Amino acid sequence: MPELPDVEGFCRLLRSHAVGQSITSLEVRDPGIIRGPSSREFARKLKGRRFFNPVRRGKWLLAPTDGPTLLLHFGMTGSLVWDDSRAELQRFDRVAISVGGGRLVFRDQRKLGGLWLANDEGSVDDIIGEQGPDALGLTGRRLEERLVKRRGALKSALMDQKVLAGIGNTLSDEVLWRARINPERRFSQLNPEERHHLDLGLQRVLRASIKKGAIPRSGTWLTSQRSRPEPTCPRCQHRLNITRVGGRTSYWCPACQPQFAKRR
Repeated sequence: MPELPDVEGFCRLLRSHAVGQSITSLEVRDPGIIRGPSSREFARKLKGRRFFNPVRRGKWLLAPTDGPTLLLHFGMTGSLVWDDSRAELQRFDRVAISVGGGRLVFRDQRKLGGLWLANDEGSVDDIIGEQGPDALGLTGRRLEERLVKRRGALKSALMDQKVLAGIGNTLSDEVLWRARINPERRFSQLNPEERHHLDLGLQRVLRASIKKGAIPRSGTWLTSQRSRPEPTCPRCQHRLNITRVGGRTSYWCPACQPQFAKRR
């Protein structure tokens, strides 16, 4: 599932290939991916428009033009790719936007993402809905303010876009594993040292992932064990637990991430 680092990568891709360029044509291969206007109206409103500097808001990518703002959300399997080969589009390529010497292709297998158009900032806010502060660069104090009153599992709170914007299932598992915190504990149960490790883990994981352009799957990351038949902890080699937390499949180490709060 595309999360904050992935969307940051899509934002950089759009910035490097499309800023200052005019949209010469659009091909909507799947009208169902367009949210709001018809595919014909969508193409009419964007054709000839010039891209300005894109920005990311949590898991959303905003691509302003000299007309409407294009909003992209990537759902579970969406991505944005640059194609300068002019080869035939692939099976799951839903929309192709031609600019300059190539085209931006919105690819989405499960079609849980989508593309919107907004005429002003108020419309952008209406489409995105309520969001908490962006997780990247959040101070420890601000993180505590957002989490301290949450009564449910810490993992669920981290994934709640109304609490923090940009964190999903994979990142929350990675952050909690690095902080050695059980995903089912509450933030209010953490001692000061654990809260500090949570803050450090969150920012370190985000910075390293953004540098790579995606969440790494190297052997020192918990993500390397996802979907393996017998996943083990990259830190202590203990067999990982796979449970449901907040309705999502969660990977965690029973040895490194104890279920009970430490005594101060």
